[in-house]
Amino acid sequence: MRISTVAQMRELDRGAGEKYGIVPLMLMENAGLAIYNVIMEEFGVEGLKFAIFCGPGNNGGDGLVVARKILSSGGVPQVYLMNPPENYRGIAKQNYEILARLPVEMAVVESVDAIRNKILHSDAIVDGIMGTGIKGEIEGIYKETIDMINDLDLPVFSIDIASGVRGDTGEVLGTAVRADMTTTFGLPKIGNMFYPGFDLCGKLYVSHISFPPEHYDSRDILLEISKPSQLPERARDGHKGSFGQALFVAGASGYMGAPYFAAMSFLKAGGGYARLATPRSISPFLASKGSEIVLHPMKETDSGSISPGSEESIIEIADNMDFTVLGPGLSLDQKTGELVAKLTSRIRGPLLIDGDGITAVCKDLDCIRNRDGQTVLTPHPGEMAKIAGMSTREVLSDRVEVLSNASADLNAVIVLKTAHSLIGTPDGHCFMNLSGNPGMGSAGSGDVLTGTVAAMYGLGLDLEHAVRTGVFIHGFSGDLAANEKGEDGITAQDILDHLPLAMRLYREEYGEVVKDNYGKVFVI
Repeated sequence: MRISTVAQMRELDRGAGEKYGIVPLMLMENAGLAIYNVIMEEFGVEGLKFAIFCGPGNNGGDGLVVARKILSSGGVPQVYLMNPPENYRGIAKQNYEILARLPVEMAVVESVDAIRNKILHSDAIVDGIMGTGIKGEIEGIYKETIDMINDLDLPVFSIDIASGVRGDTGEVLGTAVRADMTTTFGLPKIGNMFYPGFDLCGKLYVSHISFPPEHYDSRDILLEISKPSQLPERARDGHKGSFGQALFVAGASGYMGAPYFAAMSFLKAGGGYARLATPRSISPFLASKGSEIVLHPMKETDSGSISPGSEESIIEIADNMDFTVLGPGLSLDQKTGELVAKLTSRIRGPLLIDGDGITAVCKDLDCIRNRDGQTVLTPHPGEMAKIAGMSTREVLSDRVEVLSNASADLNAVIVLKTAHSLIGTPDGHCFMNLSGNPGMGSAGSGDVLTGTVAAMYGLGLDLEHAVRTGVFIHGFSGDLAANEKGEDGITAQDILDHLPLAMRLYREEYGEVVKDNYGKVFVI
């Protein structure tokens, strides 16, 4: 399922009329029907009271349609207009004029104190206050109304997006409705899918409101929900060489967790043979902690990082590997950074660069561009800012466009690690991963991701699908950990420990585990 920007959705609305004759009034009627059907399915209507808040835009117009349909099914709609009726325009005004002829109580919200007691006696609230196009901070009677809705603790059904959430970023503009369910139209909006908007929308229902499939499934919409791949069966006569061999170039004095988590996660996720090139001085510690990992102690710099004198040894090992990971815990030693750039240019085959490796290659990104699409980068937002040559704030304010441009420019698969990580591909398309949780934002989690991706490649997936599936499995493992102990205090070790269970459930229940909605997004 694709995910649209606000502008793309407006274009879909416009195109529906121009190409198919699906006029705006019809779309609003279909939207209102979709919301009504969700309310009917989730809550019921007959004999129940609904406080329906309607702003002057199309979301408010949708709310007026909902009021009419609730009335027709034996419910009691009470409509609260956020503006005087004369401020309503176009199809929203048409629906107001229809409703005004029916026995429906309507009032303009001038003071929340004047309506609070009446709202208290409602059974549920319908939020049609604001739509996806808001940009400025919410103030005045709008803020007071939203805060009152949240204080009342009644079931809330939001229209298109929880009011107060910015449609293109998911950020809260001062305050926002906390919805139990949201019905969105055509496609999910970015604001529905990025945190904190994703949390605020509750269960998300998507209605295509009669758009034909070729309209909402256009490749011009660059972002879509990532559906990870089903894994090949493990060969019954397989051996460790059958399930991938990976080299991890990682670690430095003081950074001993990263190489361990990266190499061990490869094995825990089903990979066959993990080799670790790491500074000689920390090799004994890593050998005692991860005895299944084959250690290759390397020459080191005065600061305890891998020395440029190890270049030929690393290349010799990498030439016989299926996959190489470069970067976890390498440190920012200048000489090691120069080694990273040389290795990036020389290593043949798939190469994943993470952490300190990303910092090193950002000094000359041509070493990535010249690798013919066989590179994976896994930056957090700060590292993505270095790649894109902009601030972290700029990255986060337009992350899909930034990621799309960088992936196409570098001819690389890039994983932007955030809650709901994004995967950009060399053709400029982006995929949103829905597994994972905020508790995974802890040291070492990204190192576990690198090994999990490498394992998916070793198990037989092509590079892009190995990345998308590895990102999902990593998040799924974190979700299993959170289900067991809560999001607070999840560590990289917890994610690592849950990888075997995640892999078993993934293989046994693939359809249930990875279906597009991942438990929260439903097409109606």
